[in-house]
Parts: sequence; structure tokens; C-alpha cells
Amino acid sequence: MDVDPRHYEQIAIKDNEIHNVVLSYLVHNCYKETVESFIACTGMKQPADCLEDMDKRKRIFHYALEGNALKAIELTEELAHDLLENNKDLHFGLLSLHFIELVCTRKCTEALEFAQSKLTPFGKVQKYVEKLEDFMALLAYEEPEKSPMFHLLSLEYRQQVVDSLNRAILAHANRPSYAAMERLIQQATVVRQCLNQDHGKDGFPPFSLKDFLKG
Repeated sequence: MDVDPRHYEQIAIKDNEIHNVVLSYLVHNCYKETVESFIACTGMKQPADCLEDMDKRKRIFHYALEGNALKAIELTEELAHDLLENNKDLHFGLLSLHFIELVCTRKCTEALEFAQSKLTPFGKVQKYVEKLEDFMALLAYEEPEKSPMFHLLSLEYRQQVVDSLNRAILAHANRPSYAAMERLIQQATVVRQCLNQDHGKDGFPPFSLKDFLKG
């Protein structure tokens, strides 16, 4: 039976439900000062160990984004000592950030030595072979940022690794690895795709965010 989403337009969304979605997003992304202000303004209860956890995660992400991946690895092992040991993809990603930093600063000899000692062992697993080839190919270019692998030097690649690290740390602490707002957007995307398939590109009724906030 087809359900018209407009039937749900009159469903009231409680303020605390919206507040929880917003707070989840702020905590997930370590916006500590904003979290403190938001809690003070809304009168919400502060999540247990919320601020301390954000401080630790924010330091790790800062180091990873600013080119000190080895320090990020050190702090990650202190916060979740077995995380990188059990998550080889994440460990490889963080090590690759250090390799990229060496390449960007034209420390090619040091980059090669680091790759041989820290990255090459991953080559025993087939899924890392192509990635290793791409990283090592950067050393063949005087201007690696103009190479076919230039995307590996981008902020976007660094951010992808950091986002994966954030989710992994949260999951390790038995906390949601995705913010509620991200889940809502994912759900909205899936529902809209289903509506496109069922009703045609322009044939379905408007669907509001309120429908997702209630779920």
C-alpha cells in the first residue's frame, strides 16, 4: 500500500528531539565550545565524559590534519591502545599521511625509507598492493602535486582518513560512529531514491525533513 508522506506533515517534533540531533552532531565533530554554549542555552544534560572525550579526539584530528600523523598515531594508541592493531586499513591510512607529508616537503629519501619500513609490510595483503604502488609512484615526480596521483596529496584525502579515525574511535568506545544528523541524511537519500523508482523522477509528493526527525 502506497503511503503519501504528506500524511505525516502534522506530526509535531519535540524540541528535545531536535536538540539531541544537533548535540549529537556537535559532539561527533568535537565542537567543544559550541557544545558548552548549546547545553547552557537549551538546559540539556551534558553527556557523560563528553568534554574530555572531545578534547582527546580533537587533539588527534588536529595532528593528523596538520601533518603530524605519527603524533596522531601515538595519541590514538593511548586513547584506544588496540584500535590500530585491529584496524589495518586505518593504520595504513594514518601511516600514508606521514609518507605524504614527507613527499610534500621533498624529503624523498626519508619518505622512501619510511615506506620500506612501515608501508611495505602491508604489501603482503593484496588489497594494499595497488595503493602502495600509487604512493610509491609519487616519488617519481619532481612535482608530485601534478602527478596522476595528486589526489593523495589533497586535503580531501587527509579528511577522509581523519573521518574514518573519528568513527573508529567512537565505535571503540561503544558510541555511535555516525552522528544522528548523518543518519538522517543517509535515510533521506535512500527514501528519495525509492520514491524516484516508485513514482518517477518528478512524480512523487514533497517529503520534509520532519518525517526523518521523527524516526
